[in-house]
Amino acid sequence: LQRMLSIAVEVDKSPNCSSCKIADVILPFILNIPLRSQREAFLNTMESQLLRCKLLELLFQHSCDVPTTFPLSLAKILYFLSHSSVLLPYQDETAMWERWDEMLQYLSLLLLSYQNVILAFPLAEHLRSSLNDRMDLIIQKAKPKLQVSDDISPLDIQLKIEDFSSRMQQVLGQPFPLQITEKLCMLR
Repeated sequence: LQRMLSIAVEVDKSPNCSSCKIADVILPFILNIPLRSQREAFLNTMESQLLRCKLLELLFQHSCDVPTTFPLSLAKILYFLSHSSVLLPYQDETAMWERWDEMLQYLSLLLLSYQNVILAFPLAEHLRSSLNDRMDLIIQKAKPKLQVSDDISPLDIQLKIEDFSSRMQQVLGQPFPLQITEKLCMLR
């Protein structure tokens, strides 16, 4: 399945467009997967970083109090940190801190996927372009075009982490479990 989804993204002239369409179709299925381990297995095994980005972006848009129309960027990932609620509130048997833990796990996965699509690796940095265009961009050693909202400061990060921590402290009303603290440090 993951290989088929990856091929479906790649064969389109616009991988960005096809990943949006596929993510729209997959999102309801992700929302109905009953176990966290199954959701994580599906998301962690995705071969297409671009599709994973789009799917996680939609998942966070779904969980936001006030969805945003900004394109995916580092600033939007910080927006998700501030405005997302726990992702799957219908799971009554799951402890509240575990829901927050899952949300932070997916936010870290979104950040890593976004970095793979845009910022990190020379061969992966043009994943939004078609295969034909990608080869030309790699040959030309063209750098990916960063968005203005990808320029965030350490202060922005610190403020959003503090805002998230205080919001979560109000909800949990107890000291954070070690897993949450570790995920916040990793995300920072």
